[in-house]
Amino acid sequence: MMASSYTAKEEDGHITVSGPGTLRSRKPENTAFKQQRLPAWQPILTAGTVLPAFFIIGLLFIPIGIGLFVTSNNIKEFEIDYTGVDASSPCFNCSQSFSWNSSQPCTCSIPFYLEQPYESNVYVYYGLSNFYQNHRRYVKSRDDSQLNGDPKSLMEPSKECEPYAFHEKKPIAPCGAIANSMFNDTLELFYNDPNGTKVQILLNTTGIAWWTDKHVKFGNPGGNSPNLTAAFQGTTKPINWRRPVFDLDADEGNNGFINEDFIVWMRTAALPTFRKLYRIINKKSGMVPTLPRGNYSLEVVYNYPVRSFEGRKRMILSTISWMGGKNPFLGIAYITVGSVCFFLGVVLLLIHHKCGNRNNNADISN
Repeated sequence: MMASSYTAKEEDGHITVSGPGTLRSRKPENTAFKQQRLPAWQPILTAGTVLPAFFIIGLLFIPIGIGLFVTSNNIKEFEIDYTGVDASSPCFNCSQSFSWNSSQPCTCSIPFYLEQPYESNVYVYYGLSNFYQNHRRYVKSRDDSQLNGDPKSLMEPSKECEPYAFHEKKPIAPCGAIANSMFNDTLELFYNDPNGTKVQILLNTTGIAWWTDKHVKFGNPGGNSPNLTAAFQGTTKPINWRRPVFDLDADEGNNGFINEDFIVWMRTAALPTFRKLYRIINKKSGMVPTLPRGNYSLEVVYNYPVRSFEGRKRMILSTISWMGGKNPFLGIAYITVGSVCFFLGVVLLLIHHKCGNRNNNADISN
């Protein structure tokens, strides 16, 4: 029987045996990383560091929140629900239709009154409720290569577009469920002048989409070719569309896949209740308000059915500020966090003042 001897090396974590091999121990190697000896900063929380932090956060967040809240409240916003659920609604008869492709579109007019003038640029939005654009299959139902103008994808849409990839053995352009369900109501605004005349408000159709979407993500096949009819030859329109994609707008710079109404719709919303930019009313020159106070009417070409999913439709007029549209949540959140921090700072200060003196007296007596 042969005896063996070993020498433990703490430096590298190995055990040397006077035999044919070397056994490795479970002890980590003696390095700064594995032995947790790396330099580290370990803060010691004391009253002198915690209390000023609470007060500083409170004193900073509260005025910021007040500023955000006041700015949000200064934004003017007016909303009209034109779904036509009630029998007394002007759009009730139009809402009874469940067809996307009615031969004769239904129109309705909704009067309303603006109690205060809108001085700056006015942004017109359409809003939908109970419409889940964030559904996984819905979000994936598109072909980005086709939308970018790729000729091969135009004639051979992605399988993600099924069942909206082909119709009557022709490729659909644009394919997918998102494009097929594009919002297609037509909204027009009229100002009822006190002298009895009806003045139509000019609504700008461009400038509503992101620059990167229109110039990077979306593009027509054939590049800058003005003949979009030839570029989309051999394709067919989405099933629920009234017109083909090359006939969305008379303006060549706002037609086809680069149509801004189409681009705005293709940017899916995260929540079931959302709004999307529809038009922009630019500020008039001089001191004349963009939308003066008075009576208006909203003329709707009612094409988009929402009763099948119990949805609602609305039109929103809104101004904006340096922080965007009307959103009081951010200001309320800042005020809440700042108030809680300031309140905790006061409470902890009182506790420290009371218990700290008691501890000091105990140390003196000892």
